[in-house]
Amino acid sequence: MTTTGASALGARLDRLPLGPFHRRLVIALAGMILFEWVETYSFAFVAPVLRTQWGLSLSGIAAIVGISQLGAFTGGIAGGYLADRIGRRRTMLAFVTVYCAATALCIAVQNPWQLMTARFAAHLGAQGMAVVAIVVLTEFVPAAARGRLQTYKVAVGSLGIPIAAWAGYFLVPHWTWGWRLVFALGLFGVVFAWLIRRWVPESPRWLAARGRTEQAEAVVREIERQCGVTSPETEVRTDGTEAGHGTEARHGTEAGHGADAGHGAEDTARTPPRARIRHLLAGADRRTFLIVSAMWVTGLLTYSAYNTWTPTLLSENGLELDDTLLLSAALATAAPVGALIAVPFIDRWDRRTTQLALGLLTAVTLVLFGLVRSQAAIVVLGCVASLLFQMAVPFLQVYSAEVFPTRIRALGSGTANALSRIFNFAAPTLVAALFAGLGYTAVFVFLAALSLVGGCVAVAFGPRTTGMSLEDATTPAHQSVTTKEKASS
Repeated sequence: MTTTGASALGARLDRLPLGPFHRRLVIALAGMILFEWVETYSFAFVAPVLRTQWGLSLSGIAAIVGISQLGAFTGGIAGGYLADRIGRRRTMLAFVTVYCAATALCIAVQNPWQLMTARFAAHLGAQGMAVVAIVVLTEFVPAAARGRLQTYKVAVGSLGIPIAAWAGYFLVPHWTWGWRLVFALGLFGVVFAWLIRRWVPESPRWLAARGRTEQAEAVVREIERQCGVTSPETEVRTDGTEAGHGTEARHGTEAGHGADAGHGAEDTARTPPRARIRHLLAGADRRTFLIVSAMWVTGLLTYSAYNTWTPTLLSENGLELDDTLLLSAALATAAPVGALIAVPFIDRWDRRTTQLALGLLTAVTLVLFGLVRSQAAIVVLGCVASLLFQMAVPFLQVYSAEVFPTRIRALGSGTANALSRIFNFAAPTLVAALFAGLGYTAVFVFLAALSLVGGCVAVAFGPRTTGMSLEDATTPAHQSVTTKEKASS
């Protein structure tokens, strides 16, 4: 397909008013992410009681967390690769299935080794689905609302953290099997997996990039219909030729579903080469990949270490189990509010500058959190840290998907995300060593330093994307102009 045709299709999606299609899209994706986060963060709130029941050491807890991150690493790369190769929708459904099956296994485990295996698979499925969900929302939503709807998805998804936390507080201390009920909450994701299958069609941008122009056109026309926009009787199709309604493929969500199976419509002569990891390490995309990887590695390592280790570190610092779980639940409750605070700013402020400002504020808060000892101060500073973390998440998610071209968008953002999991694989051991060697405060000073790095990299080297179409934001000309502007300033 021609570049002009792809831009025209993207322009039609960007011109749409938000309508029922976009609302259903956010509900399906956000609901699935919510229960994925319940499962992902549940271990932080059951770890203290598992230490007692199974006699786990801190290094044993670190091993389970590390194996889980290895599963997320595998899921991030595999999800990105498959989404660019076989389609966004198919890949999401495959990984949702893995996640649901593995969550059921987490409920039935009898020892740490079984839990490691189940957590590996659960994180693989959850992360594979999550990285594709970021790309799907980015490719469907108009440029002017791209950040805002991504933020709503994060806000709903982050409800999973307080749900897991309060479930841990009310269930874990009172029954020896209460931790199994906390894991069981993740199974409610099956409902939203069904909604994804029903409401989310294949991405027309991906279809167009694969040369399947008639199917891309059909999906866009159906989205326009749901948004109350009437397509003209005759218009330039995405391959540059004129077409009327008579040549249109089947409409509706069915058109999106048919896109999964309609490989016969693919124009192989014009299809770009399959996305490969090596494509991220050569040419103009290498710089983008390194920038996004640095942002994901430092941002997610800080965020994950804080959420995963805070309950255990508070417990090791002298708090009783009930007090630890209560404080952790209170801190987690602030998370969704942070994402909502980002809504008015994310499509108005430069995403790069905001990342740096949030990183600086987070660093100051974490240092103070590591110094105080009173419960009141811990609650206040912990809530502020949770707010700041959740404000930063949607900025990072949407930016990482905006800067890659469609042909490698899922692979690029998913692999960068996955690299952060590799560092997280070593992070539990590092955090345990810091705590054992230098103490409680040193852990939070280390996390504070990390929180600054991503924003510095984005401001120094990243291109501007706020309010721009995906096609314009990913053109080499735009990125080179951004670089020149920075060099001259």
